[in-house]
Amino acid sequence: MNPAEPAFRPEQFERYRRHLNLGELGVAGQQRLLEGRVLLVGAGGLGCPVAQYLAAAGVGHLGIVDDDVVDVSNLQRQILYGTADVGRPKAEVAAERIRALNPDVEVTLHQTRLTSENAEALLAGWDVVVDGSDNFPTRYLVNDACVLLGIPCVYGAVLRFDGQAAVFDAKRGPCYRCLFPEPPPPGSVPNCAEGGVLGVLPGLVALVQATEALKLVAGIGESLIGRFLQYDALELSFREFRFSKDPECPACGEHPTLTALVDYEGFCGVGPREADLAETSAAEVAARGAPGAGFLLLDVRTPEEYAKAHIEGATLVPLAELPERLDELDAWRERPIVVQCHHGGRSEKACRVLVAAGFEEIQNLSGGIEAWSLTVDPSVPRY
Repeated sequence: MNPAEPAFRPEQFERYRRHLNLGELGVAGQQRLLEGRVLLVGAGGLGCPVAQYLAAAGVGHLGIVDDDVVDVSNLQRQILYGTADVGRPKAEVAAERIRALNPDVEVTLHQTRLTSENAEALLAGWDVVVDGSDNFPTRYLVNDACVLLGIPCVYGAVLRFDGQAAVFDAKRGPCYRCLFPEPPPPGSVPNCAEGGVLGVLPGLVALVQATEALKLVAGIGESLIGRFLQYDALELSFREFRFSKDPECPACGEHPTLTALVDYEGFCGVGPREADLAETSAAEVAARGAPGAGFLLLDVRTPEEYAKAHIEGATLVPLAELPERLDELDAWRERPIVVQCHHGGRSEKACRVLVAAGFEEIQNLSGGIEAWSLTVDPSVPRY
């Protein structure tokens, strides 16, 4: 070995031998990995495999931002966790697994929710940020913080059978806002809990994210900057779209107007509920007795979801059809209506439609049919 090259311990040479044999990476590249600092936002379906592969590759310092705990429904795809971990903080369990995998890796935990108030402090000082979040407010927040701090962001997203990946780096190309200037309307895109996700899908997208993070830290290869990768698991097909920096982008354009982090839940239309939207719990609804006499239980999920599980006596009117079918509900304009979906997001949007149409006694079932299954009737299947 050249005396100017880093001195690896014998066990490190053995551990990273396959990397050292790669001419494009070699000793210098592996040293950059060992000195690298990568922050993972989210330790869920994407964050779990990303953390494992970055740790195995020898990225010397990994950070994890996650305030969630392990739920049994996570185990179908979040492969760092086991049944015995249910109820434990994800970040804590992930750190244990990473340290057991590779003692070369230092792990920094942030068991907190990423917010506009703490994002810049949490992201500052990292070489690369890997976004494994599952909601639009956090994606815009991570993007804007990375733009302000000058850090590349490795993006990934999954839903049902479809995955996406890209690298956003405002120093060298476009950011997330260049591709998605505005978030979708609230409730128009289901999350994984509502829409489902094939268990292996996050693993494939996470491998793309981990690959891109390693290339950025090691300084090798051609990045996904300015390229958007889409994967269809049912067809086993990939499509790639190229896109450019938007000169009018408020975050990274020629004359940026976004110079500080904002209210991202408000920006995405998922902020605190307005006063005109009353809520009720599953237990309170159950105490009223069967739907149909004293109140209408309006289910705004899809027919496919209704077939999987429904509350006896509920009336199905899918959210997409609600504006055209309001006349079917005329008898209830001045009578109580409780609106229900899977978790409460789509039903909130339906409540707004009903209120705007002049319906007077509208309540949103907090937690949706999931809360009903958990707290009232466990015989109603969860999905």
